[in-house]
Amino acid sequence: MSAIASKPAGGADMPTSALIIAIILLLVFVGAGYFLVMNGMIGMVGFEALIGIIIGGVLIAFGVHFVPVGGAPAAMGQAPGIATGVAMLAAGAGLAGVFGGAWAAPLGLWVALAAGAVGGGLLMAITCMMVNVTYVFAMGIPAASGKVAKDPITGDSQAEYKSQGTEGHGLPFISYVGGVIGGVLGGLGGTLIYMQLLAVYESALPAMMNASVDQIMPVAVSMAGIFAIGMFLVNAVLTAYNITGTIEGPHDPKFKRFPRAVVASAVASALCGLLAILIVVPL
Repeated sequence: MSAIASKPAGGADMPTSALIIAIILLLVFVGAGYFLVMNGMIGMVGFEALIGIIIGGVLIAFGVHFVPVGGAPAAMGQAPGIATGVAMLAAGAGLAGVFGGAWAAPLGLWVALAAGAVGGGLLMAITCMMVNVTYVFAMGIPAASGKVAKDPITGDSQAEYKSQGTEGHGLPFISYVGGVIGGVLGGLGGTLIYMQLLAVYESALPAMMNASVDQIMPVAVSMAGIFAIGMFLVNAVLTAYNITGTIEGPHDPKFKRFPRAVVASAVASALCGLLAILIVVPL
């Protein structure tokens, strides 16, 4: 019911002090990774992986803002979006991308990234389609936005289809497109994190475990998958707190908040990535 009473919220600037602290922390974590490389504790592959993990985390945080999330109000047809929370929906799209990317990992980095992006985008495309099928044929309501007068892509007017006392309902075309874009970015970012960690573990574990690359592959794949999923959830939850509730997609005023999530995600990804790399550094 809060979605009915609330007014569309715009973006909020990030406090300068918080931005400075975040940049300092990011530089500290990246500098620590570079220090390890310079002292020969890990190869350059470790530092490159850290940078890749940060980029992957940023892609996830940015992509989550595209995903139309309506939460409980959407379940009652009182707000546009998918009737679930930001973190759960983003994690689902990202994990589908990671699974696709992991399947294509033996084919190389770029093929794996493409497979991850397609996997995340495909999951969101199917989800958004089924959501509108449910709204139209099960609930008997059309898709209408409460944040814009016309769909930014199709130009279709929204007011005529929006029920009184609601913030809209269903998934307008712009929300559908935003969901697919968010799934693509999430799958791409999650797969990038997975591939970077896999490269580190493939490089470090044979010497650590005194085994061949083939023998340590099950361990390397498992560790990379666990950490990739964990980092995806970290970034999804951070973004959920930034969005605070529901969001219709890229046309929603809340979309302007994404710089804050990107900065926070870069710092969190740097810390998590550094820890994931340090577990295979010999003491």
